[in-house]
Amino acid sequence: MAQIRIRSTNERIEGEEQVKAFLDSQNVVYEHWDPTKLPEALREKFILNDEEKAQIISTYEDEIKDLAARRGYEIWDVIALSDATPNIEELLKKFEQVHTHTEDEIRGIVSGKGIFIIKSEGEVGYFDVELEPGDVISVPENTNHFFTLMDNREIVAVRLFIEKDGWVAYNIDDPEFIKA
Repeated sequence: MAQIRIRSTNERIEGEEQVKAFLDSQNVVYEHWDPTKLPEALREKFILNDEEKAQIISTYEDEIKDLAARRGYEIWDVIALSDATPNIEELLKKFEQVHTHTEDEIRGIVSGKGIFIIKSEGEVGYFDVELEPGDVISVPENTNHFFTLMDNREIVAVRLFIEKDGWVAYNIDDPEFIKA
């Protein structure tokens, strides 16, 4: 279940109802898919071939199509990251730059853990959304944010896109952001 940490106060928000209420107040979509639907053999596997990625898409096909229909997403794929990923350090440096997109950034976590760092629309400032299997989040377009791995450095996620070329990041130099 997702947890939130407000960076300026170190306040933590836990519990599905409280997390959803906070994220709703930030116009961040949060849903939860059943992580136990994923076949046991894929639950802790972070190096995936195309067939295994297709199996993940097939497993969550109903949820993906429902979300796509409601939010206008056109395409989706699966991303798997771990220390075994070629150029993982370069990818993380790219991910760990505050940026925006001209479309939502959506992740449905199926294995591992990840974290979105998002800038509040109000006085809250930046907050962390710690994600685990089953958590689905959509960061609104034009919102300062970035995504990175947590200490375990392993994640598998479904990504959905509106644009057929996927999203393009526009880096932001935000003096309010302090790396924690």
